[in-house]
Amino acid sequence: MKKSLFLIFLFFQFCNIYPAIEKDTISQHLDKLLDNKEMYMQIKEQKILEIKKMLETPDISETQRYDINVRLYDQYKTYISDSAIHFAKENLQIAYKLDDASSINKSKLSLASLYTIAGMYIESMDLLKSIDRKKIPEQLLLNYYDTYKLLYSSYSSNNLYTNIYHEKSNLYRDSLLNVLDTASNHYKIVYSEKLLDQNKLEESKQILQNLLDKSESEDHERAVLAYAIANVYKKESNLEQQRVYYTISAICDIKNAIKENASLQALAIVLYETGDIENAYRCIKSSMEDAMFCNARLRTFEISKIFPIIDTAYQERVTKQKEELQFFLILVSVLSLFLIVAVIYVYLQMKRVARIRKELYITNVKLNELNTDLQENNIQLNNLNIELSEANRIKETYIGHFLDLCSMYISKLEKYQNTLNKKAVEKKLDELYKMLKSHDMIDNELKELYDNFDNIFLHLYPNFVEDFNSLLLEEERFVLKPNELLNTELRIFALVRLGIVDSSKIASFLHYSANTIYNYRTRVRNKAAVPRDEFESLVTKIGVKFTKKS
Repeated sequence: MKKSLFLIFLFFQFCNIYPAIEKDTISQHLDKLLDNKEMYMQIKEQKILEIKKMLETPDISETQRYDINVRLYDQYKTYISDSAIHFAKENLQIAYKLDDASSINKSKLSLASLYTIAGMYIESMDLLKSIDRKKIPEQLLLNYYDTYKLLYSSYSSNNLYTNIYHEKSNLYRDSLLNVLDTASNHYKIVYSEKLLDQNKLEESKQILQNLLDKSESEDHERAVLAYAIANVYKKESNLEQQRVYYTISAICDIKNAIKENASLQALAIVLYETGDIENAYRCIKSSMEDAMFCNARLRTFEISKIFPIIDTAYQERVTKQKEELQFFLILVSVLSLFLIVAVIYVYLQMKRVARIRKELYITNVKLNELNTDLQENNIQLNNLNIELSEANRIKETYIGHFLDLCSMYISKLEKYQNTLNKKAVEKKLDELYKMLKSHDMIDNELKELYDNFDNIFLHLYPNFVEDFNSLLLEEERFVLKPNELLNTELRIFALVRLGIVDSSKIASFLHYSANTIYNYRTRVRNKAAVPRDEFESLVTKIGVKFTKKS
């Protein structure tokens, strides 16, 4: 959980989403951030929780506790003022225990600053008066003057004697400028504020803009710089630039979970003045929520003066929108009535057209069925003619070869008979017996018979081997030896192609047992790349081009 929140924090800290001063883009970005404020609050709470866990360390010293409280005070001072006050008070007690004058004064200054934010001016003044200016170490003078400046500046905004307290604030500002390093950002920011009061607007703006351009991270200082630039544009009555820089400041405040902020409130006023009531209401509402969450009484008081004005304008806008919506609803209702009448009329017409289309469709279906039947009959006739032509071609070819073979075998038998008679007449019984017993002649005749069969078959189907192999898996295809036309398996399926499918007839022709032929056929079917039950049917179609159905 810690890791994921830390990664989210890093992503939003190092990803500058808005380009240089593009109003629409940063406004859209602010809208998204307002919807996701809780995410940055979770990151803040996680940081605070991690620091608080350090207080649970066993045997922690008072000095260590003081330092941890300072870190908690820094986290809480712009987040929840009451919690920040709690830890500042605790540190003041620790400082008294340690009898450390520097820590006592430092804690008093921190607590006085928080009292000012919380609107507790008397308490803040009492603390500041309890500090002996002459005994303050040099490093605390900055805080001392800055706290007095903040007190009188805040008090002047809610007082009948505004000018008096504003002058006192300016005096402490001058004292602060005298002790600040002139090269520091703090000095430049305070000095630009003085230039603004003196109406040296361009000089003030130039200093602040240079600092803003150099800032690389969206931290609290960037929010302060953007807010200060917006205040310069406010004196110039430039609403557009006010909107841009107040928005930049608000974005930084949200990303750093700064609840004690002035940017959203100022932005709401600008949006109200430019007529963007809806976004003005959203900003002032969010600003009020932040002020109440932080318990920043001064900020709450300031917002309470402008909130009713924006809220009234927003409610009037909502009322007007409701009236417009009501008007359009009535208009839509009337149009809907006309639309319903039109739909009913169109529906009746469509129903009539649908009926006519249905009748036309039925007629077309019947015509298509008649055409299909005629086409199928023509295809069947064409296929039958092809099969008959093929059968006739095979018969004619084999009848011719059969007559030639018969004539040749009659001549061979006659010659063989004459040879046997001659051996019998000459009483060469041993030679006669040897000739009768020899199988060489039969083997030679069978080989010659198969060669003739292979030649005749391949003459009829020259591409049989390639077409047959195409029905088999690639790794199971037959590769013939040199000068070999057909092997036993191919010869079996050549007979199947000729219409001889009975294994006993194939076995008789090839001089094998019927069981052997069956095994050959089964083994080849198992190698098929096509469905096994369709294999032999596809073999019988090799070499025939049937007419396809369209």
